[in-house]
Amino acid sequence: MDQIEHKFVEVNELKLHIAEIGNGSKPVVLFLHGFPEIWYSWRHQMVAVANAGFRAIAPDYRGYGLSDPPPEPEKTTFSDFVNDLVALLDALGISKVTLVAKDFGARLAQLLVLLHPERVIGVVTLGTPFVPLGPRKFLEAFPEGFYVSRWQEPGRAEADFARLDAKTVLRNIYILFSRCDIPIAAPDQEIMDLVDSSTPLPPWFSDEDLSAYGALYEKSGFRTALKVPYRSLNEEFNISNHIRSGQVKYFATNLEIEFLPEGSHFVQEQLPDQVNELILKFLKSHS
Repeated sequence: MDQIEHKFVEVNELKLHIAEIGNGSKPVVLFLHGFPEIWYSWRHQMVAVANAGFRAIAPDYRGYGLSDPPPEPEKTTFSDFVNDLVALLDALGISKVTLVAKDFGARLAQLLVLLHPERVIGVVTLGTPFVPLGPRKFLEAFPEGFYVSRWQEPGRAEADFARLDAKTVLRNIYILFSRCDIPIAAPDQEIMDLVDSSTPLPPWFSDEDLSAYGALYEKSGFRTALKVPYRSLNEEFNISNHIRSGQVKYFATNLEIEFLPEGSHFVQEQLPDQVNELILKFLKSHS
């Protein structure tokens, strides 16, 4: 991982941090992280695709990691992130990329394909299938204590997280999101209360990894990260209504599906060799 280089690129009046490795003649692979992640979550995949001759780039979104925060984090949108990514490609002189995305990064990948199809060669998403854009009604099926519902409420997650340092918040989320059970708090609990301080980290996530995440979230905080994705799920986009209906095969006619039954929210960190193999298989057959 020492070969990964870091730099800042100015886009839309903000300096975005990017991690980069490889300068091969093959296409660029742009990695899009989820929550509660940063570029670092793709460390295993970046090295693997670079060793295969690709150029790997992983940005921290505005307000995440080492990137500048937006002037008003509470007004940040998915559209801002998409515009930043397009501006980043322009600034780097990159015409087309293959996207590898997870969690809410998959939504950014889908928006890039729909709004800027000329910039995308192919898309790999982890943990999140294609979902037609529109209001997110899945929350109606969960109780009030569902973590997404709690984190959508302005001020609630901030107060919950403020009881702990950033490193401990990240530790708790990694433990929660690595379980099979969906995090749901009782009425007299907050989400951070669901993790006992004696619970160990997942075996594939080291203290060194936690320190790397903790240091970066200590800098950035969680203001932007709570706004996007959790408080922007119902954002509307300037995309025709026909995009929002039909079956997934209609939108992704060359869809390939792989299932890793032991995979968690952090599958690319948990099972890096298996994920790397699948990504490289896709890249080699679609480049």
